[in-house]
Amino acid sequence: MDSKVIARPGTDPVARDPGAAAPTRSPRAQGVARTGLVLVLAGLGLWILHGFLPALAWAVVLVIALGPLYDRAERGLPRDRHNILLPGLATLLVALVILGPLVVLGIEAAREAHDVLDFVRSAERQGIPAPEFLNHLPFGAAQASAWWGRTFGHPEAASELLHRIDNGRVLGVSRNLGREVVHRAVLFGFSLLALFFLFRERDAVRDQALTACNRLFGPRGERVARQMVASVHGTVDGLVLVGLGEGVLLGIVYHFAGVPHPVLLGALTALAAMIPFGAPVAFGLAAVLLLAQGQTVPALVVVASGFVVTFVADHFVRPVLIGGTTKLPFLWVLLGILGGVETFGLLGLFLGPAVMAALVLLWRDFTAGAERAG
Repeated sequence: MDSKVIARPGTDPVARDPGAAAPTRSPRAQGVARTGLVLVLAGLGLWILHGFLPALAWAVVLVIALGPLYDRAERGLPRDRHNILLPGLATLLVALVILGPLVVLGIEAAREAHDVLDFVRSAERQGIPAPEFLNHLPFGAAQASAWWGRTFGHPEAASELLHRIDNGRVLGVSRNLGREVVHRAVLFGFSLLALFFLFRERDAVRDQALTACNRLFGPRGERVARQMVASVHGTVDGLVLVGLGEGVLLGIVYHFAGVPHPVLLGALTALAAMIPFGAPVAFGLAAVLLLAQGQTVPALVVVASGFVVTFVADHFVRPVLIGGTTKLPFLWVLLGILGGVETFGLLGLFLGPAVMAALVLLWRDFTAGAERAG
């Protein structure tokens, strides 16, 4: 008898033979399945880490921004066997640079809170005295001072005004503020932890990122990645460093003009100057404090100095530092900063220009390719 199995109608000889090989899927079907699996796992990973993505993004921005300084330190210091010393020192310095001003601001705020408490107690006993600048108004000074005295100058009116504050609401705001501070502290600690490991594995992460860009998008992908990194460097130089410079210069002006708490207001000016059009708010506040003390000429000096410093910084220094590095028109840099801040908060200061730089680079490549094809 023939050894071949004769299949009956409606039967599958391969399925009935246990030694037969299972049918294989086509390479196209495997590629679709693999892509779907990657997308599902990536989505799950983003969903799991969505609460820590800002902290990771800050760590990446800091590693990119401090890259040149870290390279110099790495050339000057020998790398230890476990590569822990230099990343640990760099992370510690970053923590001190960030936490140091916050500690100073906290101490100043505590002093201000004591002064505010003394002011409230004095107002409840004697009323709220009229601001000094009311006596120096060009017209209506006597009427304004008399109105202030009738409205706030006696203890009953001041006490009524202070008791209008809802204690429950103040307590609720305090609890929310405490919860937010704890949350931010946890994210900051996670950012420092991520920063340490990014410093430690910086070369490997950079090579893997460039390889992935090459494999996914070709040489153009690597160019886009390098352009985004350059935009982060330019943004740090043009926003952070220039903002700190503005804060130092205007802090000196505050000191000689007699502004109360010049160090605190100088730090506030530096932070505000990192955001476009934010510095006028800070030195305007300083001028208002001087006007409240009746010092009109120093207030005008502060306003004039503030406008001169911000004009030079915004029209000459920042366009060169940011636009020269990213090869991006300053208008698009400004739009990227403002849109990024509105969308991502302070992190948008760096993400916005980076995205704009990548989009402009892709647009230039596209239009250049169309011109060559034509």
